Amino acid sequence: MSNSEAEYLAQTLHKANALKALLNSEFRSLKEQDLQSFEELQQQKIEILEFLGSEELLERVKTYSESRDALTENLMLWEQVLSLMKDCKELHMRNEVLINRKLETIRGALLTLQTPDPLSSVEIYDKLGKIKANTRKNPVGNA
Repeated sequence: MSNSEAEYLAQTLHKANALKALLNSEFRSLKEQDLQSFEELQQQKIEILEFLGSEELLERVKTYSESRDALTENLMLWEQVLSLMKDCKELHMRNEVLINRKLETIRGALLTLQTPDPLSSVEIYDKLGKIKANTRKNPVGNA
C-alpha cells in the first residue's frame, strides 16, 4: 500500500471518528435544547458526510476490494471504519427519534392552543398581545 493510500485511509478513519463525536454532541445539544449549538454542528456534519460519501472514497473502496493484496493490508482499518459507521448510523437514529419526539410534543402543544376546547377556560393572546375574545357563551363554571 502506498503512503498516500495509507494517509487517505487514516483520514477516512479520522472522519468517521469525528462524525461519531459530532453525533454525540448533536444529541447533547438536542437534549439541552441548545439550538444554536445544534445549528453550528450541522455545517461540520455536512463536510464530514461529503467526504465519507464522496465518489473518490467509493472508487478507492472498489480498488481495495478488487486487489487481494490491498484488501489484506487494509482490512483491519476498513473494519474499524465500517464499525464506526455502524455506530454512527445508530447514533443518527437515536438523534432522529429525539427530534421526532420533540416535534410531536410541539405539534401537540400547538394543537391544544389552536383547537377551541369547550371544557377549557384558557385565554389565548393574539398577535398584538391582547386577549382574544372568548367565543364560548358559557364558561366552564356556568355549563
